[in-house]
Amino acid sequence: MTDVINEYFGSRGVKLLSYLAVGLICYAFMMVYFAINLTPADFWPTSHLNPNMPADELAQLESEVSNYDTAFGLVFRQGLWIIIGSIVAFLVGQLVDVAVFHRIKKITGEKRIWLRATGSTLISQFIDSYVVLFVAFYFGADWPLALVLAIGTVNYIYKFIMAVVLTPLIYLAHYVIDRYLGPNLAAAMKEKAHLGV
Repeated sequence: MTDVINEYFGSRGVKLLSYLAVGLICYAFMMVYFAINLTPADFWPTSHLNPNMPADELAQLESEVSNYDTAFGLVFRQGLWIIIGSIVAFLVGQLVDVAVFHRIKKITGEKRIWLRATGSTLISQFIDSYVVLFVAFYFGADWPLALVLAIGTVNYIYKFIMAVVLTPLIYLAHYVIDRYLGPNLAAAMKEKAHLGV
């Protein structure tokens, strides 16, 4: 999608959307962070334990989760590292995608849409695949480096395949947008985007 936005609105349009997305993700991060640190209502931490339950079920529940508030914090604290990793990877990936897209477009002009769209995506997704895992799990959860690299490689292979498979949709999007805008307006928008105006 950003490749289509890049084509018609240039790097300024993609960067604006990227910064807006990061702002929304940061907002979600703050809400989760504050929710973890709220003091729960008195009944909440043990509300799942019903004293009228059979003793064996009650013992099972107590051994699995003795305190809902602790479980809530454990689950969402790990998620905070994932959110931080996602923000960093997304922003770095998007900025690299924009730069590579426009560098390829300078060389190819209006030809080879597939090369600039898919090429920039393949490079930015390579970075994204590893950065998110390094931040979220290598730094945030002390995973071994070998595991982070293995998962990053599998993620990138999947993203690589999907980028290649979805390339025809970029041509379809261009066709639909060009028909909707008309050839003159579409060409003017592309030229303006290319010049960074």
